[in-house]
Amino acid sequence: MEDDPTLLRGLSDNFRAAGYEVSMATDGQLGLTLALTQPPDVMLLDIMLPKINGYDLCRRVRHEKHDFPIVMLTAKGQEEEIVRGLELGADDYVTKPFGIRELLARVARLLRRDRIDSKQVVLLGKLVLDRDARQLTHDGEEIPLTQKEYRLLDYFVANPQRALTRSSILDAVWGRSIIVSHRSVDRCVTTLRSKVETQPGQPKMIQTIRDIGYRFEVPKT
Repeated sequence: MEDDPTLLRGLSDNFRAAGYEVSMATDGQLGLTLALTQPPDVMLLDIMLPKINGYDLCRRVRHEKHDFPIVMLTAKGQEEEIVRGLELGADDYVTKPFGIRELLARVARLLRRDRIDSKQVVLLGKLVLDRDARQLTHDGEEIPLTQKEYRLLDYFVANPQRALTRSSILDAVWGRSIIVSHRSVDRCVTTLRSKVETQPGQPKMIQTIRDIGYRFEVPKT
């Protein structure tokens, strides 16, 4: 959903060329109607839309329990807007101007991401996470995790390829009733990386999104 006709046409042409079926909307009201009556596999959503802005559209879609991926199209450097959109339920974002190949790759990852939130044994490269036993192992040897480290890893595993804000991680891992700072998230990520990453200084799984939070990439087995 985009109100710039030139950008909208370019996106439509490129996605159709890549084999996607495309529905377009130039305002939020039409976009909301399409999203609720003909739920897409993925939604590209601009923030500044007429009639209903991108924030309200995202909130209303999630309120109706639709869980298809939403990728926000944002202006460069608008971290506060990005965080707000992610906390309303968007899965990821790209900043304008963006390369179409990057956007196509981001969409493809979201569409093929494993729905592993219900799986009890998850393979993470050479690591095995047993969610019933709350145990992480490598070649049969247990990797000790603190309660917070386990909950953080479990939250990442349940939300692969999503941009996760520090606030959302705090709510999921620490809970809303506990007052802690975003630094607690960063410290826990650092210790978790030391246990799950082959090179913690150059992480492959738990990737930092500057000024936003983190994204978890499931390693190939």
